[in-house]
Amino acid sequence: MTSPKIEMHVHLEGTIRPVTLLEIARRNGEALPADTVDGLEDLYRFTDFRHFIDVWVMTTNCLRTADDFRQVVVDYARQARDHGAVYLEAIFSPAERVEAHGIGWDEIYTGYCEGAVEAQERFGLTVRFTPDLYRGCPVELAEKCATVSVRYRDRGVVGLGIGGYELQGPLEPYRRAVRIAQDGGLAFVPHAGEAAGAESIREAVELGAVRLRHGIRAVDDSLLLAELAERGVVLDVCPTSNLCTGVVERLSAHPLPQLRDAGVLCSISTDDPAMFGTDLDREYELAERLGLPAEDAYAAGVAGALCEEEVLKRLLDMEGSGG
Repeated sequence: MTSPKIEMHVHLEGTIRPVTLLEIARRNGEALPADTVDGLEDLYRFTDFRHFIDVWVMTTNCLRTADDFRQVVVDYARQARDHGAVYLEAIFSPAERVEAHGIGWDEIYTGYCEGAVEAQERFGLTVRFTPDLYRGCPVELAEKCATVSVRYRDRGVVGLGIGGYELQGPLEPYRRAVRIAQDGGLAFVPHAGEAAGAESIREAVELGAVRLRHGIRAVDDSLLLAELAERGVVLDVCPTSNLCTGVVERLSAHPLPQLRDAGVLCSISTDDPAMFGTDLDREYELAERLGLPAEDAYAAGVAGALCEEEVLKRLLDMEGSGG
């Protein structure tokens, strides 16, 4: 039997398989750089992290309607459930859809939230959301995104993140957006320490990050590593993603063993599974090869989960019973 898994770092736009992406693009009249499944799979062979970001933005702009967003959640919930997932904290990027195509905030959030309800009803899988801003996002748009995210707190939004190209600029311009989210009861869960170094992580922690997406470059700073371990800051680590975007050269060079040895809690996730040709079972298997047992990855997920007490208790019960 597949062991229970928690996934804390998965971009819903990056879960869309090529055949589905083509269907969505065609019904929305959106042109893609390739018009075949094989062509899109070739497009997903990334040369570096910047290339990945460019392709991600170009392809995910195909999403336009509440039904698109709902479908993305339901489709991935089915896949994740089949790989043992019992809880997801999934990411979507609303500001980009609003900025690029003028899609309404409520169209986006309602679609995703309705997808979570359907995922629970059909698959028994609990989905919560941590929407992302992106580095370079206009400040006013970021603050509006934070405000809308707070408004959807009672429909499953539990946090706010910041993604995008980490070297593009600091997080400081988004301090007020982060504060809006925090004051509204949402946690701050940014990307940091992926393509950039330890200083990026320090900035995120200073802004109040309770969990970090990636964070692997903490190994470059022993004092920071000790601080993360002492504070119990969970890192959401995605081994295949790190290899595909070139931030780690080979699996044997992955920092996960050093993070574990330092006592840092690490959950395991897929990041963008369709784009990276992976799934949750594979990521947990890679983590095992790097010295992180499945039960420890699950425990880190529980420690970092932002869900309500009722759901958290159920996850803790599964941890104690082994699923």
